[in-house]
Amino acid sequence: MLDEEEFEEVSNLYRGAFRSSEPTLEARFAPVSRAYERLTGYAGCHPNVVIHHRIAQYGPPCRACGKPLRTPEARYCAACGTVRQEAVDSSR
Repeated sequence: MLDEEEFEEVSNLYRGAFRSSEPTLEARFAPVSRAYERLTGYAGCHPNVVIHHRIAQYGPPCRACGKPLRTPEARYCAACGTVRQEAVDSSR
């Protein structure tokens, strides 16, 4: 997962790939893949998937199962169904 600074770097490379004159898609997006591997240590992630690996897109970890909530505003965990405590408190 990428923090905001890392995501900015990768997303700039991603946008640049669309302006590239490289003859193949693999060559156009190679800088995105290299940057992602340098930042995360994970090789082989498809460039289209990299854009979805932004920490800010997800909510905090579920207090019951530990999996990240699907959005920062999620009211319950989609994985285990636990209601988010903040959601219960704010409805009062």
